[in-house]
Amino acid sequence: MTLTSLPAPLIYPLTSDITPVHRLASDSVTASELRHALAAMPFVAVYDFVRSAATTLVEEGRGSEAVERIEAFDALATRRGEEEGALLDIHAALMQILTAVRISMDDIDGAMTSAASALSLLAQSPKRKDEPFLSVLAALLHDISIIHCSRGEYRQAEREIEKSLKILERLARQNPDRYSSAQMMAVSASTSVYRSRMRQANLLAHYQVATDTYMKMLRSGDDSAANSLIDSLADEGRTLARMGKQRDAVQYFTRALKYLTQIEADFSIRQLQLSIDLGEALLAVKSSRDKGVHLLNTMLHKATRLQADEEHRRIVDVLVNARSGSLDILGLWHKIFPR
Repeated sequence: MTLTSLPAPLIYPLTSDITPVHRLASDSVTASELRHALAAMPFVAVYDFVRSAATTLVEEGRGSEAVERIEAFDALATRRGEEEGALLDIHAALMQILTAVRISMDDIDGAMTSAASALSLLAQSPKRKDEPFLSVLAALLHDISIIHCSRGEYRQAEREIEKSLKILERLARQNPDRYSSAQMMAVSASTSVYRSRMRQANLLAHYQVATDTYMKMLRSGDDSAANSLIDSLADEGRTLARMGKQRDAVQYFTRALKYLTQIEADFSIRQLQLSIDLGEALLAVKSSRDKGVHLLNTMLHKATRLQADEEHRRIVDVLVNARSGSLDILGLWHKIFPR
């Protein structure tokens, strides 16, 4: 798997007030004062502050600067080998964020080093079940899965993404506003991680209720986690179609289209393209051939209304190549060249 095709590192939405941390980081304070202040602050606020700042820098192409800032902040906020309690959590969180930043920079070796540091810190309290511990562990396991994917070590990657999903499932039940989108990102990532189609299908089926619930909560198509999942399902469907596994492809296209219609109120080019994918897959299965023809003929009208000439031509090509007995060639001719 190429680096560009790897899933993105896990990101939790900003759900806390990071102003106090921002103010503290901007002030001239000693290392001792900073450690004392951070230990008294909510963990989520510190985590969100560093992660959001790092994400912004990465998006601006300043990943190296993000690494330097995290390392400098870590040096001030913690004393390696001496921290405990809240400071230990912060140290582990900083190493997890550093892992995600390095993955985004395609620095896989550096990411593995940061991940190992974070794991060693978390291993000091392996039986903890509180939110700070579990949230860092879930994100870290997700990102280590990406690292193993980049190395073609898919068996390890599958185990890690499964463990991450189980933790996120637990966290999402407790705090859906913060963890539901992360859970969907991990479900999306699983479509790239799993080599076994059967295990992948079983995992998607297991999380279907959670996914359906999450999609119904959304009011627009702005959510990156939802769109990432839809794109992953669509890409997987296209891969299966190219492999000749049209029945499986139909399942992926159907689910992707179902979720897409939930976040897009108006019929869009994206829905049109995905519907064409579904129609083409249906055509290739004998028992659903008529459904495919009907869907594609319906999409012809929608393509005309959207003035989607390229998609219109694609539908016509698919129908003509299918040589369906139910195909109305004359009707198609008049749709392409109206009288």
